[in-house]
Amino acid sequence: MLYFEDIEPGMKSAFGHYEVTREEVIEFASKYDPQPFHLDDDAAAQTYFGKLSASGWHTGSMAMRMLVDNMDTNKQASLGSPGIDELRWLRPVYPGDVLRCETEIVDKTPSRSRPEMGSFRSNLTVFNQNDEAVMTMKSIGLIRRRSAETVEKA
Repeated sequence: MLYFEDIEPGMKSAFGHYEVTREEVIEFASKYDPQPFHLDDDAAAQTYFGKLSASGWHTGSMAMRMLVDNMDTNKQASLGSPGIDELRWLRPVYPGDVLRCETEIVDKTPSRSRPEMGSFRSNLTVFNQNDEAVMTMKSIGLIRRRSAETVEKA
């Protein structure tokens, strides 16, 4: 189990494998981002995207799935997140793309008001199968400290 005390700035992790399907792109867009270039080949061909592309929000959701799967495989004492500082969609994501993630811890801070936890900032990059960055995100994570005894000694 990974706790606050185990995290250090500069730590990197690479994980994930997500195959983007046409059906999922259309299903997500139909529910949450029904713009024509996410739903229709002809409409998409008339845009900058050139062909049917995933919503950026869908890309973020796929990245979140890979993050959670990674946390299940590499157990963390995660307490969620108070939010993100920056989100950028750098390239379109298309059906047939295969996505993966890389993260780097930027810094960490023990909580002053809740000694049982701390926070860390990290940078996440999502890549496609050509190693092209398609999305970046700067986020804040909350994580449990190892124990009350550890906190008192710090």
